[in-house]
Order: sequence, then structure tokens, then C-alpha cells
Amino acid sequence: MDLIFEKSIKGVRGYLNPKPDVDIKVEFPSKYRRKEDTNLPELSELDVVRHFLKLSQRNVGVDTTFYPLGSCTMKYNPKFTERIAQMPAFTDIHPLLPQLKKADKLTQGSLEVLYEMEKWLCEITGMDAFTMQPLAGAHGELTGVMMIAAYHKAKGNKKKYIIVPDSSHGTNPATAAIAGYELISIPSDENGVMDLEAAKKHINQDVAGMMLTCPDTHGVFNPHIDEIAELIHKVDGLMYYDGANLNATLGRCRPGDIGFDVIHINIHKTFSTPHGGGGPGAGPVGVKEKLIPYLPISRVVKKDDGTFRLNYDYPKSIGYISSFYGNFGILLRAYAYVLLLGKEGLKEVSNNAVLNANYIKERLKGHYQIAFDRICMHECVFSASQQAERGVHAIDIAKYLIDQGIHPPTVYFPLTVKEAIMIEPTETESKATIDNFIDVMIQADELSKTNPDLFHSFPQTTPVSRPDEVKAAMDIDTSYFLKKSSTDE
Repeated sequence: MDLIFEKSIKGVRGYLNPKPDVDIKVEFPSKYRRKEDTNLPELSELDVVRHFLKLSQRNVGVDTTFYPLGSCTMKYNPKFTERIAQMPAFTDIHPLLPQLKKADKLTQGSLEVLYEMEKWLCEITGMDAFTMQPLAGAHGELTGVMMIAAYHKAKGNKKKYIIVPDSSHGTNPATAAIAGYELISIPSDENGVMDLEAAKKHINQDVAGMMLTCPDTHGVFNPHIDEIAELIHKVDGLMYYDGANLNATLGRCRPGDIGFDVIHINIHKTFSTPHGGGGPGAGPVGVKEKLIPYLPISRVVKKDDGTFRLNYDYPKSIGYISSFYGNFGILLRAYAYVLLLGKEGLKEVSNNAVLNANYIKERLKGHYQIAFDRICMHECVFSASQQAERGVHAIDIAKYLIDQGIHPPTVYFPLTVKEAIMIEPTETESKATIDNFIDVMIQADELSKTNPDLFHSFPQTTPVSRPDEVKAAMDIDTSYFLKKSSTDE
């Protein structure tokens, strides 16, 4: 496909303004003008429309392709919630309006959405309060661990360490380090959960807290969670819940009831809002009562007269985490999603997510080595070790799936599983779609036995087949951007 600049034909225009009836002379300030010709492409409107429509058809997303990305919950975004988020009553409000007394009546509905969403998330997770400000899961993680640090500082605790399992999401250790803590990594046991006895050896007065995904990245629910929480609390540590996998327990298990003190929720995963491409996202953070004083400002409160206001009077707050009130459009979609499904509907989400994952596990475990052969939660983890012995690795199977019209599942993560293939079907996929995916995975296994060399040519249907990913990451050519930056200056 040619670049739009390559399609340019000098003199072609998409639209010509009519000659004005009056002579208008406006001198645009020179400081706002480019110093050189912009060299914009010249095409008709039709050619521009066709170009960008074809580009959009090359995008891969949940609306076009089965997207079984393990540990990321890439599920369908209902168009009903999109319509709600596009309502002018919400989209036309300026974010500064709530701070203007005369405009309060214009923003009561939006403030009520934030207030009620906080209450609903508290009910869903067992927490006592939420901040809606964080703009992504990792942003929520940092917010949560910053509150843990503020809690210990206020008490005069000298804490040095955060404990995480070796199967944790990569953002967990990064978050702990950014917040000023040293990391203690605990290995997994033979059942795929954090080794309890190994963890006990590191739990002492220097531990600020523990970050866990429950169920964990292996798709396994930790049966020792009550004991772990008790041990951490005995040293005045705090339990952090990585909510990336909340889709597995939604409506069934509340983190606040099993010992967790702080949680972030990936709204764009669990509550089916847009996800990917660097955003948009939302990562609200919930806390138990002892951490409420440290929540970011501002917070929406309900007055005795039934109106909603922003409250900034939290002297122990960690301050602002983001401008204004969080990613409101995403929170609004999640609000509509929860309102649509209700209590029983949210339970069905986790029921079907777990059912689909176990269905895939049972049908594929005769073809791929299962990492932990037990009932899984929302995702199942396989190893392509058997196929690798034939010269076909997890990455080769991923490339094969692209040619079959399927986005590959997560490969080589978690790092604890050799040749890992991590599959999360979510609850929104039909049995027919899942059966097709299983059939394709079985075909890949059979092909690895009969013609393993063919895998090194996949994908055959994409503009770029097998780029040197290591070279792309390690040998980045920035000369164009450096030259452009110099010209702009």
C-alpha cells in the first residue's frame, strides 16, 4: 500500500473555497507560521477517504478479530456504552466547570456518575473508598503504592521492601522501584502459586507490603491468600491487589474481604471499555478505611442537600495524580456497562470467562503441554516445548495464527513457563469462535509434525512478514526525527 504522500498529484484538491465577495486581508502573526513549505499531499477527497479507510481495515482489534491475549482481557466493547459516552450532555461539558459556582447545576449529572461509580466499585471489590483519577492500570499501581508509602511515612515506619511473586505483571516490580522500595521476588511452587514457605522467610518488619495478582498470571487462584494477608498485616504491611485479572472473580470474590488493603482496577479490561493503542484507559484505585486519608484530591462528595461537590480538604493526600477527574469518557462507559448488567450479570461475566478458559484448556492439553494441569480461572497457560523440539517455537505458532485471521495469544509470558502460550478467551466470545481457534491451534500442532520448516515463512499475508524485532528495539534509526526537530527549531 502506497503512502499518502506517494499518491499525491500536484494541483489536485479535495475542496476549493469560493472566491469571497469582499476583500479580506488578515495578517497571520509570523511566529505562528511554519518557516518552510508544509509539503502536504495533494489528493481529491475521494482518494483521501479511500486511503484512510484502507488503513483502518489493516488494524487488528476486538471488533475485527478474535483477540485471546492472555493476562490482558481484550473483550468486546458494547456499542450501547459507546452511545452513552457520546451524549452531548457529557461531551459538551468543560472540565473546569465544576469549579465555577454558577455552573454547578450544569455538572451535577457528571459528578453523580463519578460518585455512584465509586460506590459501585466499593461494593464490587469490598473496598471503602476509590479514587477515579488514575489513567491506566500501571498508573493505578503507582497511585496505590504511593499511598502505601504515605501510610508508612505517617506512622514513622522504616520500611524497605515490597514482595512480589516471580509470576507478577512486569509493572509490579517497576512500580515498587519508582515508589522507592527494593524488590523481593518469590518463586512459584509446583502448583503455579507463590511459594508460601519461601515467602515466610522474607516477611519481617522491613516489608512495606506485598503486590499480588489473584488469580495469578498462571490463571490460578492462590489458596493461601488468607494466611499470606495475615502474615503481612502482622508486620504492619499492606496487601496490594493487582486488578488486571478481576474478570475472573467479578461478582464472586471481593478482594477487600480476603485481606487486601488497596486495589487498582483496569476499567478498560474488566468493564469492557476501549483498550489498546496506548489508550484510552482508566485505573481507579480502591482502599480500605485506614488508607482513605491518603487518596488523591479532589474527591466527589454528596452534600446533605443531595448535591455533589468536589472536596479538596484532605491534608494527608498524596496530591494530584492526573489533571481534572480521571478519564471520564472511559469511566462513563464502565458506568453504563455495570448499570446494564447489574449484580447477576456481573457474576455471569466471571462464570463464562472461567468456563471458556477451561474449555480451551481441556481441548488443547492433548496437543500442547499444559503448564499447570488443574482447574484454571480466566486464562490457561500452555508450553510449546514439544513443538520447539521439532523446531517450531511459540513465536512461530503466533505468526501462523496471524495468517489464520486470529490475533496471537500472549507468548513467552509468564517468564516462569518455557515457550509460554497464554490464552484468555474472555466471556464475550461465542463457542463457534472458540472452537475455530482450537481447531487452528490443533492444525498448527499437526503441521509442526509434518512440515516444521514452513513455520519460518509465516505470516505470508502481511505487508511485513518477520521483522528482526531485536534489531528494531536495539538499533532504532532516529535520524529522520532528529533532522525534523532541527528544521523546526
